[in-house]
Amino acid sequence: MASVTYKHVWKRFGEVIALRDLNIEIEDKEFLVLVGPSGCGKTTALRCLAGLEEVSEGEVLIGDMVVNDVAPKDRDIAMVFQSYALYPHMSVFDNMAFGLKLRKLPKADIKQRVEEAARILGIEKLLERKPRELSGGQRQRVAVGRAIVREPKVFLFDEPLSNLDAKLRVQMRTEISRLHHRLATTFIYVTHDQVEAMTMATRIAVLNYGVLQQLDTPQELYDRPANKFVAGFIGSPAMNFFNAKLERYNGSLAVVTDHFTLPVPEDRLATYAQYEGKDVIFGIRPEDIYNPQFTPPGITVAPVKIKVDVTEMMGNEIFVYWVYGKDEYVARVDPRTRYQIGEEVEVVFNMNNMQLFDLSVDAENPPAIR
Repeated sequence: MASVTYKHVWKRFGEVIALRDLNIEIEDKEFLVLVGPSGCGKTTALRCLAGLEEVSEGEVLIGDMVVNDVAPKDRDIAMVFQSYALYPHMSVFDNMAFGLKLRKLPKADIKQRVEEAARILGIEKLLERKPRELSGGQRQRVAVGRAIVREPKVFLFDEPLSNLDAKLRVQMRTEISRLHHRLATTFIYVTHDQVEAMTMATRIAVLNYGVLQQLDTPQELYDRPANKFVAGFIGSPAMNFFNAKLERYNGSLAVVTDHFTLPVPEDRLATYAQYEGKDVIFGIRPEDIYNPQFTPPGITVAPVKIKVDVTEMMGNEIFVYWVYGKDEYVARVDPRTRYQIGEEVEVVFNMNNMQLFDLSVDAENPPAIR
């Protein structure tokens, strides 16, 4: 097994910069997820590690060895692609065994490895079938099995669940997480789906425009995002953002927008005092907005009036949308709520979980105020 390190890694495609001074240390046996929107550099980072792209500057290490000039086949990694990349004319067994045959392993060893991987993945009855005879989920298991049999130091996954339907994606997420615990190997996983990242990762690296925005545990990213981009990317539906100013109100500090004024909780006053009079971004997650009738105890709430634009019944919750000017916002409220479209209602914000972002530092992606 092995750790993986990116040291000041840059990747350029002509004038396009795909990775900008990337620094990540991935621990042995960790499950790290690289996440971000399309074009953020996450797949490029994976391909640089696999040796499928050359690093423009910096170093990539597997364990203690710099692998910049090491051939992909000698890096002791195994990669699972989005497209499965199975040989259609070969059986499942032969697809899984192909790499081992190239390495000229004994037939008995190949048979043992393939059958063991098939048992782990629950595809032992499919070994004689061809890929065309398999479902999408079964094909993905075969692709994962082909990686397992190599017994690599590091597993790389490049959006492996993108071609599966929603129900099967949930099932495969669970299976890959279970596989990680069983194999106790380093997993590096690329996805644009933040739900996948949150549910599977030991830690998550959030990228945007080739720049690492934050590297932390899923819960820490959710509770304490480093900046507005991370706050808006992690969480579904996304965090609501409002242009605001911190001003004095009724003898204390308040968040003032064009639509509401919210008193700052006492435990935040010391942190926010130096920003009085400054423009900020106020952020609140949809799950921190409640119907006042069903507010949990022990939280600091502030009332806000809204006009219901759309409601979506989700079964265990209701999404309530409203509009201020040209901007749309959303709350996740108790399913017992009976709001009507066009109705003016009062909701309450959980101010204990509010976020503020400092516009004076960066107007495009302001950092969180801590």
